[in-house]
Amino acid sequence: MTIKRALITGITGQDGAYLSQLLLSKGYEVHGLLRRSASADVINSRLIWLGIADEVILHDGNLTDLSSLIRVLGEVRPDEVYNLAAQSFVKSSWQQPLLTGSVTALGAGNMLEAVRLVCADARFYQASSSEMYGLIQEPRQSETTPFYPRSPYAVAKLYAHWMTVNYRESFNLYASSGILFNHESPLRGIEFVTRKITDGVARIKLGLRQELALGNLDVKRDWGHARDYVKAMWLMLQPDRPDDYVVATGRTVSVRQFCELAFGHVGLKMEDHVVIDPRYLRPAEVEVLLGNPAKAQEALGWVAETSLEQLVAEMVEADLARLKRHSHL
Repeated sequence: MTIKRALITGITGQDGAYLSQLLLSKGYEVHGLLRRSASADVINSRLIWLGIADEVILHDGNLTDLSSLIRVLGEVRPDEVYNLAAQSFVKSSWQQPLLTGSVTALGAGNMLEAVRLVCADARFYQASSSEMYGLIQEPRQSETTPFYPRSPYAVAKLYAHWMTVNYRESFNLYASSGILFNHESPLRGIEFVTRKITDGVARIKLGLRQELALGNLDVKRDWGHARDYVKAMWLMLQPDRPDDYVVATGRTVSVRQFCELAFGHVGLKMEDHVVIDPRYLRPAEVEVLLGNPAKAQEALGWVAETSLEQLVAEMVEADLARLKRHSHL
């Protein structure tokens, strides 16, 4: 039996780490594209946390450098390519709109072009985003809902999404996009609101802090677990024909409700500790997102397995354990 090879860009991120774990469990040889930086000593932290850092093969490269992508694809000759890398923090995209465009938008174009030139038979996955819906045009967003992006990040993701469709239709590449709604985990970056909440709750519970500063508490999101969502990524590359799929839970709650669940998990009340800081408000807000995952459920057999309550509890417990370990509590 031939061992399948996968190449993952963004392998050191939340999704890349969980996807690596999933593919390794299925017997894949897993390769990752690694953007070198001064923080190389901590860049593998998520892979280490999952206990798989020694099982993946990393290659130096960058989405903004087509030559490096051609070189790495030539070395790896992957059966599947997962393009997860991006400047993925929405708030930062207003401060760094051109960088976001270079990496998140043109980077995907570079990856598609490299695949076309080097390994056109490989199956390609593009990480699209629910942020592309922005100012929502329908109460529940599906694959046919019109897009209305509200941030440089969302605009960049939309370019990458349509380039994936274009390469599929123009060059007959097996190229699929997963329009993933918000997905979180203990591996989420601390700059994202969900992890900021669970880390803040843990610090308050342990007496390390008294307040948690947040922005808009009334925005609503459809939140799932990244561990569930990477299964959908893999499933999208297994059918005979490529396509695009919404991946979501079909349930939306506000940041306020997420806070209430996190504080409630440790026996605290959010109103005693949460303060509003205008610095965390977005220039243009996406008020509500609610995904319709019916197509993924029917065509791929995918369903979200982790409830929001389970997700919040797992994240809070992981942050409590981290802080106790580092603070020697």
